Amino acid sequence: MLLELAKPVALFLCLLSLFIIFHTVFFPLEDPHLLPQPHQVLNDPTLDSLLLLALSAAISLIGGLVFREAEPLPRPSLSSTLPLQIFYWATGIMLLLYPLASFLETHYIFTPTIHW
Repeated sequence: MLLELAKPVALFLCLLSLFIIFHTVFFPLEDPHLLPQPHQVLNDPTLDSLLLLALSAAISLIGGLVFREAEPLPRPSLSSTLPLQIFYWATGIMLLLYPLASFLETHYIFTPTIHW
């Protein structure tokens, strides 16, 4: 019974950690036009997002273990559990969107000419 209560909590924590990564990568709060100062080298959003990605991977792995233990024997593989599948898909989509967003921001959004 405890595992059935832990499954929604683990799934919610997995989704919340992925949302935090998405928000850190695509909606930074810093002014991008400021030059990096020497004391702000560790405040790089890319480094922050990679650290959050490692934390999210750990949360998803723990959630996958919870989901796997709740299944009857023979248990499925760890990579086929729902939290890890969500983590794989979200990470893959964010890895594809990050260079696309960077390219569009650099070449199309902040230029005064129309590129149609």
